[in-house]
This record gives sequence, structure tokens and C-alpha cells, in this order.
Amino acid sequence: MDVQIEGGELIVPHSDRLLTVLRGDLSIRNGEIVRVGAEGEVPPDFSPERVDASGCAVMPGLVNAHCHAGMSLLRGYADDLPLMRWLAEEVWPAEAHLTAEHMYWGTALSVLEMLKGGITTYADMYFHVDQVARVTRDLGMRAVLSLGLIGEAPGAEEDLDRSAELAERWSDDPEDMIRIQLGPHAPYTCAPDYLERVAGLAEELGVGIHMHLAETRDEVRDMEGLYGKTPVQHVHDLGLTGLRPFIAAHCVHVTAGEIEILAEQEVGVAHCAISNQKLGSGIAPLAEMIGSGVRVGFGTDGACSTGSQEIWNEMRSGSLVQKGMHCDAEILPAAQMLYSATRGGARAVGFADAGQLVPGARADVIVVGLDSPHMTPQHDILSLLAYSAGREDVRDVYVQGRPAVRDGRLCRGDESEIRNRAAELAADLRKKVREDDG
Repeated sequence: MDVQIEGGELIVPHSDRLLTVLRGDLSIRNGEIVRVGAEGEVPPDFSPERVDASGCAVMPGLVNAHCHAGMSLLRGYADDLPLMRWLAEEVWPAEAHLTAEHMYWGTALSVLEMLKGGITTYADMYFHVDQVARVTRDLGMRAVLSLGLIGEAPGAEEDLDRSAELAERWSDDPEDMIRIQLGPHAPYTCAPDYLERVAGLAEELGVGIHMHLAETRDEVRDMEGLYGKTPVQHVHDLGLTGLRPFIAAHCVHVTAGEIEILAEQEVGVAHCAISNQKLGSGIAPLAEMIGSGVRVGFGTDGACSTGSQEIWNEMRSGSLVQKGMHCDAEILPAAQMLYSATRGGARAVGFADAGQLVPGARADVIVVGLDSPHMTPQHDILSLLAYSAGREDVRDVYVQGRPAVRDGRLCRGDESEIRNRAAELAADLRKKVREDDG
């Protein structure tokens, strides 16, 4: 499919973590960007569908570097609790009832929300991964998926086998839209010998790792008590950080020395600002990690902990909280936040050829309107996108050159059916949990 997006303000990330704004056209063929402004060439037989983007910003798709998509069925289900009480008393009992049907429609709801908010790629750790992959593919999104592994749970060994089967089953995706990783939940739910087996299997399969890491003070305290090491040092010594890609969600409580490890090992850190705040987990040293060269992207975590799967909010909160905490208005400027939400996130989850507007890159592109009251006037487009924009401003979304959203409407799938089925299944899930409670 040939597409030419014309007349927009092109937001171009660079390898030096900066962005520039160019005015011009962007040309796409067979899922790849072939021309950006005056750079690159279109083939002689190029016959595009022309998209008028005048008055809009044209930028790489956003990346959600950590979420639990099917958890959308638990949005608003358990709020105002600290992490371990939230998990043990509310989330885990509800998750015990999740079926393949729950996961298909819960993920569909999340994919709908993410696509309409300009997210083109997400990294997920949850259950019934085949259903997650299928609905993601059906709706035209890109994903890095992993089965959540709880080393202490019954069936933990079988889950390793299931993960290997998933990797084999989805490895032949010709368009490389779905990738599988191994998903050990956290160092406090997976014993060292289990994590070593996870690392060995990941190396054997040639896949990466996705896990929660250093999320709370209690986790750090407990790990030091058990092993005499912090969570980061613990998984590093077990060999996990040397695998590629390694996605570490949260990294709230990390030291300067651990930040050096994360940078040296090219770990992709998913910064989940809103989830960390809402669960009272703390404030991650985002400015220090970015300043030290850590590959940082933004993640929403699950809708049960954030209420929303919108990267615009994560980007804005990530910057503003750090400015306030450091009493420094100059740190983490708008361009840096947009970089982390696009190119940085793509690198963090292992898609090195995405998140950018250059010839040869994957054509994951979004068109963002600049004509709403909260986007007027346009003194600085980068500042508007980082501090003022939201999902309602996303007009068009292209994933690998194919339209996924046009004029704010999903191109593949029925939005009403997705919302209705998800609501019905969420009510069913809540009923089953209440029956358990007597």
C-alpha cells in the first residue's frame, strides 16, 4: 500500500535524543517510510493514497513499554491500596477467574483505547497470550507479548513450556508484528533457580525478558534480606540483564550504581509514572536514568492501577513530577519526553527500526490535530505535544503503513461490540469474585 501524508509538521526524532520539526510530506510503501521531506526517494511506480495533514503534526507512533492489556476489565475495580495489598487482596483473586474469552475482549478494549490514543506498539505481560496476540493482530497493532511467570505458583514449570511453545508458534509472523518474550513476574515471585532457568530458556529461544523490577521499597528491603542484594543487582548476577531486549518495568528504587548497570547492559526501562504514584510506590529517578543513557520508554501498567492507558498522560506526568522534585524547570524538556515516548520506547522494547521518521524505518505514524482550543496557539509544537496534547487530538494512526485509525475511528473491528462485550465480561468477572467471597 502506498500512502503520502502531505502538508504536516513532521516531528523527527534523532539518535542524539533530540527532535526537530520539518514541514513537508511523508511517503510510505509496503509498510516502510521511503521519503521524509526532501530525504529519500519514492519508486517510479509510486501511486499513493494522499492524506491531507495540513494543520497537523505527523510523528512516530507512541510506544507503551509496559502494560497488562487484559486488565482493562478491572479498571476501577480496586483503587487506593498499596501494591502488595492491591495484588493479594483484590487483583490476584480476580485474575484467578480470567478465561481466554475475558482476555480476548479485555485486550480488545485496551487495543482500542491505545490505538485511538496514538499508541502503535505495546509490551504486555499477562495470561492467555495466544488470545492477546490474535486480537492485537486482528485490530492491526504491534506488540511484544509474554506470559506472566510466577515461579512460586502451581504450574510454574508448565508455564515455561507454554512460553517456549508461544515463541515457536509466533516466530514465523512474516510481518514481525507479534514478538514473544519470557515474562518472569518479579524477583520476589520467582526464586533464583527459576530465574536462571528462565534466562537459559530465553537464550536458547533467542528471545528477551520482560519483568517488574525495583518497584517498591518493600521489594528492595525483602530482596536484601533474602539475598543480600538489591533487585537490580540480583537479576544482573543471575544473568538476566545481559539478554536482549530486557524490559524492566518501574525501576523506582534504584541507586546510581544500579543506573550504571541498566545503561551498560542496554536494559529498556519502562517508566510508569502514574501507576507508581497511584499505588504509592514512589518516584523513579527518571532524570538520572535518562541522563546516564538508560533506554527509557513510558508504560501505562494495567488499567486497574492507572485508570487509563494513555501515553500522553505518562509523558506529561513523568516530566512535571521530576521538575517539581528537583526544583528544576529545565530538566526533561518537551523534546526529550517526546523522544522517550516514541524512539526511546521503541528501542526499550526491542524494535530498533521503529519510532522514527527516516527512510527505511517501519511506517508506524500518527497524525495529531493542532486545531483544538487547548492546542492553540502554536508557539512551540513540541511543547504543545508534550504538555497539552491528549488522545482526543489523534486523528489518524498507521501501523506498518496500514491505517488502524482514521478520523478518530477504528478501521478494523466494531468499537461498540468491543465496549459492550468487555463490559459484560467485566460484570461476569466481578460476580464470580463476589461468589467466592460468599
